[in-house]
Amino acid sequence: MKLLIVSSSQREGSQSAKVAQYLYDNNKDFNEVSHLELCRYALPFWDGESQTKSQDSSTWPFISQQVKQADALILITPEWGGMASPLLKNFLLMCDNQDTAHKPALLVSVVSGISGAYPIAELRMNALKNNKLVATPDHLIIRNVIEVLNAQAITSERDKSLRERIDYSTHMLHQYAKALFSIRQQHSATPFPKQQEYAYGM
Repeated sequence: MKLLIVSSSQREGSQSAKVAQYLYDNNKDFNEVSHLELCRYALPFWDGESQTKSQDSSTWPFISQQVKQADALILITPEWGGMASPLLKNFLLMCDNQDTAHKPALLVSVVSGISGAYPIAELRMNALKNNKLVATPDHLIIRNVIEVLNAQAITSERDKSLRERIDYSTHMLHQYAKALFSIRQQHSATPFPKQQEYAYGM
């Protein structure tokens, strides 16, 4: 099983990338893990035209290949003004449902304070309709992120509890990845008649 971690702060060296690195380093279930820090790539602004993805400077073909090979995704967004990152939403608009459909996604919100719920609600409500990613029931909100998941030893009970919650959430993501893999195989082997008429959610 292959896991793709996507961190979507628009600034390099972000707390979102730190969380992604923690998830990468502490993976216990997936055989292969990769991390895409979106701000380090030339991602064109999606305008609805497929040729936009392959502009001369675009690194989308590489990113798309990473998405296609993944069996599960972790989508990490900072909370900016109560919203998910524009970079993540642009990424999700560009994803082809041929590469993402029926793959599980763990949603992670990162915030310097005590909020963080709004990006999760936003992503659940309107970010997964057409790419057909399947958000797992569990999600993670990393509050007061500067104080937790740092390289040094565990610093508080909250830090310890959060790490344990992450272990559980990623373990369950792996279970969903295995289950949905068989669904994708069946879907490919015995497609629903005229299934392309239903490529987009209602």
